[in-house]
Amino acid sequence: MNRPPTHELLALRFGTQTGRLARENFLFADDPCATDTPAGFDFYIWVIRGQNQVIVVDTGFTAHTGARRGREQLHHPVEALAGLGMDPTDVSHLLITHMHWDHAGHLAGFPTARVHLQEPELAFCTSRAMRHPAPRRPFEAEDVNAAIRLLFDERLTLHQGPATIVPGVEVHPAPGHTPGLQVVRVHTKRGWVVLASDSSHLWANIRHRAPFPILDHLASMVEAYETVEDLADGVDHIIPGHDPQVAARFPQVEDDPRWVRLHEEPIAPYTDPAALELRERVIS
Repeated sequence: MNRPPTHELLALRFGTQTGRLARENFLFADDPCATDTPAGFDFYIWVIRGQNQVIVVDTGFTAHTGARRGREQLHHPVEALAGLGMDPTDVSHLLITHMHWDHAGHLAGFPTARVHLQEPELAFCTSRAMRHPAPRRPFEAEDVNAAIRLLFDERLTLHQGPATIVPGVEVHPAPGHTPGLQVVRVHTKRGWVVLASDSSHLWANIRHRAPFPILDHLASMVEAYETVEDLADGVDHIIPGHDPQVAARFPQVEDDPRWVRLHEEPIAPYTDPAALELRERVIS
């Protein structure tokens, strides 16, 4: 069987949230990671390059939406492509993991890209559930309207399950956080790497089976952990959606250190927040 081609995989930490406590990232108060320790929470987009293709995964949030929701935009997600020598018109495919405000805020910024979304995701964010404040809170009407516009413009592909975008780049459903969340599997020189997005916000969520508190279906979210692990070639081949350690654990792009290279091996070990908490308790 022929192995698929390899791709470069890059991540940009474009935003952050300060003043957040670790316990805000876990559903259950008795989870060993759910402490009152200050915890970083970052926001990323990703770029896949190879075989004369440029693929962007997620589009981040706009500055005004971030400010309204108490998050800081460090870099404009679309404009930051220039640091890689790219223009938005170079992007052939745009993969949206899910339609939450922090992942789908610049859909109009890629005028020539084919956009990919799981059909259950669009169905949910245009369903009767949006009549209620709680389920619609993570969505922005502006972003949903942009997705509908793409559909009418015949630029939106709605998938109903796993799909190969190009050889070596796949999308796979991993619902739980939202009904139609999809993860992205990328073949790199170090093996298959999975952009878990918000199927696991932090490494601690998946490694401790400790779900994030914003979710659509608890059992599905836990099942999604297994899906991600089965798709990845190892624990360090799983890239969570919001972990500050991502930007610290991987080597920077020489021409633009805002970006890190996920197709390379990590340069720093994973720090387990539960282990740190246990050590602090023993010392005290």
